[in-house]
Amino acid sequence: MKTKVLAVAVLTALGVAGCGSDDDDYTPTSSSRVRLRSVEFTETPAPTTVEERAQTYSRSTVRLTYSDGGVTEASLSYNTLFSVKDLVSEVDGVNYAAGQLYNYRMEPLYDPFGGPVVAETPDGNSLLDVDGNLFLVTHYEYDWILSDGSVAYTVPDWYTRMPMSMTLSTISQASDGQLTATHVRPIDFSSVNGIWIPCFASQTPWNTHLGSEEDYDLIYNPIDSSDYATTESGLKAMQELYFANEKTAKPYYYGIIPEVTVEADGSTSVVKHYAMGRGTWEMAKIMPDSRTAYLGDDGAYVQMTLFVADKAADLSAGTLYTAIWNQTSDQDGGSADLTWIRLGHGTDAEISALANSLTFTDIFDAVEPVDGQCAAGYTRVRAGSAADECLSLKSGMEKAAAFLETRRYTALMGGTTEWTKMEGITVNGEDKKLYMAISRIESSMSSDSTEPADHIRLPVNKAGATYTLDLKGSITDTQGNAINSNWVATRMYVEPALLGEPMATDAVGNTANVDTIANTDNVFFSEKMRTLFIGEDSGMHVNNFIWAYNVDTLKLSRILTVTAGAETNGLQVIDNLNGHAYIMANSQHWGDFTSSTDADLKAQLEPMIDKFYAPVGYIGGIPGL
Repeated sequence: MKTKVLAVAVLTALGVAGCGSDDDDYTPTSSSRVRLRSVEFTETPAPTTVEERAQTYSRSTVRLTYSDGGVTEASLSYNTLFSVKDLVSEVDGVNYAAGQLYNYRMEPLYDPFGGPVVAETPDGNSLLDVDGNLFLVTHYEYDWILSDGSVAYTVPDWYTRMPMSMTLSTISQASDGQLTATHVRPIDFSSVNGIWIPCFASQTPWNTHLGSEEDYDLIYNPIDSSDYATTESGLKAMQELYFANEKTAKPYYYGIIPEVTVEADGSTSVVKHYAMGRGTWEMAKIMPDSRTAYLGDDGAYVQMTLFVADKAADLSAGTLYTAIWNQTSDQDGGSADLTWIRLGHGTDAEISALANSLTFTDIFDAVEPVDGQCAAGYTRVRAGSAADECLSLKSGMEKAAAFLETRRYTALMGGTTEWTKMEGITVNGEDKKLYMAISRIESSMSSDSTEPADHIRLPVNKAGATYTLDLKGSITDTQGNAINSNWVATRMYVEPALLGEPMATDAVGNTANVDTIANTDNVFFSEKMRTLFIGEDSGMHVNNFIWAYNVDTLKLSRILTVTAGAETNGLQVIDNLNGHAYIMANSQHWGDFTSSTDADLKAQLEPMIDKFYAPVGYIGGIPGL
C-alpha cells in the first residue's frame, strides 16, 4: 500500500492579549522566582439562538496570574485539524476520508449502498512529541451513518457494529501556536486481530498512546439469548468484514487495552495488554509511578479495576485487583470506602495464549437460576448484564477467569459489579486524587434487593457525577497482603459542583440544568492549571459542553459548546508545547438529537448540520505554562 496524504489547515489563527496592573504587554520574566500562581477561565454562555446551537465554539478567556503580580489574558478559540469526511489520505491512487474503515489487509470497506464506510465518531486523542516530531493518534469509535444517510445499525442485513480504526496524523506547529495536520493515515492493527470500538484514551508517562476497546457487543452470555445474538453479530462483522473469512474472530481477542508506540519517523507498533484484564474498557489511566493503572468499565453491572505492573513503563505483566464499594452515605451522589480483592497475576503472553485457545464453556459451567436460586455448586452473579447467571468455575481456570472474564470473576470473588457507565479517569498527582466519570447513576447503582449483591444503594441521578477518589500507599488487599503501590484508591465521593442536576424539560428540550455538568464522559486533569477538564456525552443537554473546574477555587466554567446532538471527545491537555498550551477536543455524531429536543428547534437545526461531518481539533489560544 502506498500512502500519500494531503495537508489540512486549521480554521482559526490564535491570538494572545497580555495585561497587567502597570503594563498592558506583560510577559512573565525568566526569573526562577516568578511562578504561575493561578489559572482562571471565564464562561462561554450556553447557546440561545438556532445559529449558535448549530456551531462548535468557545467565547471564553483564560487569565494567568503570576507571583510577581503580572497577569496575562488570552482568548480561546476552537480549531479544526480535519473532519472525518475530509479526503486526506490517498491509498493506491485513490483519496479516502480520514474516518475510512479498512479490513486486515488495509483495503477500504464499503456499505450496502456502495459508499465508503466512514466513522463519524472521532474519540480518544494523543498528541505526542517524539524527539521533536509531533504526532496525533485518534480513535474512531463506531460507524453511525451509512452513505445514504440511514443509521447504520438499523439497516437490515447489515452489521450492528464495524471493525474500527485509529489514525496517525503528522502535526506541524507554527510560531504562533497554530497546529496543522500534514499527513493522516490509518494505523494497522492486523497484528493484534484488529480493534473493536476504541473509545477514550490516555497517554503514558513514557510517551505512548494507551487506547481502549469497549467490548459490550462481544460479551458472550449463554443465558441471555438477546446478548448472545449481539455477540454473534459482532463476531460476524470481524470475521466477514475485517478478516474477509480468512481467519477466525474469537471473542477473547477483544475488550483488551491496546498500546500504540510511535517512533520519530512516524512508524507505529501495536500491542494488546491481556495482562490488564478484559472488559468494556472506556480507557486506562497510568498513575505517576508508571506502574499503577485504573480502568474504566463502560456499561451496567460493571466492575472497578486496578492493575499494578511488575515493572515501571511495562504493562506486559502485573497483578489485577477489583474493588468492593463499602457504602458510607447515599447522599449527593453517595460515598464509600473502597477495599480491593486480588484477582491474580498474569502476563500478556500467557493470557493471550489462553484467549486463543479457550472458550467461555472451557472456563465456566453456566445455568439459569430457578426462582432466583442456583443449584448446589453454582454461584448466582449479575455481571455485565441484567440477567442473572449461575456459574461454576471449572478446575484450574482461575487465571483464565480473572483475565478473560474479569467481571464474572469479580462477582464470584465477592467484588462489586454494580457500577453504571464508568467513563473517563484522570489523576491529580500533587493531591493524590483520582477523578472518575460515572455518566449516569441508575439501574445497577440503585438499591435492588433482587441482586445477588447490593453494595451500591443510591438514588437515581440520570445526569451522573464526576467522583473523587483518595489515593494512598501501604494498603493491603482483602486477604491481608500488601498492594505494591502508593496509588491505591481508598475513598470515593462527589464534590458538590461535580454532581449532575436533572430538571423538568425546558422549552428547548434540556432535561438537566445547562449550568451544571450532565453525563460526564471525558476527563483530564492539568497539573499546572490545577484544573479538571470535563467533557459531556449527554442525552439531557441539547448542546453538550466542555467544562473547566479549578480544584483550588472550586469554580466551574463552561469553555466550549459543541453542535447540537454531538458529544465531546478526545480530551487531552498539553500544558506547554514550545510555548503554547492546547486542549485537544473532538466531537462526534453531529445532529444526533436527544429525544426531548423541541420538534420546531430540531426542524430548524437539521438543514444547518452536516451529519457526515465530525471534527478532530483543539482549543487554542492558551500561552504555554
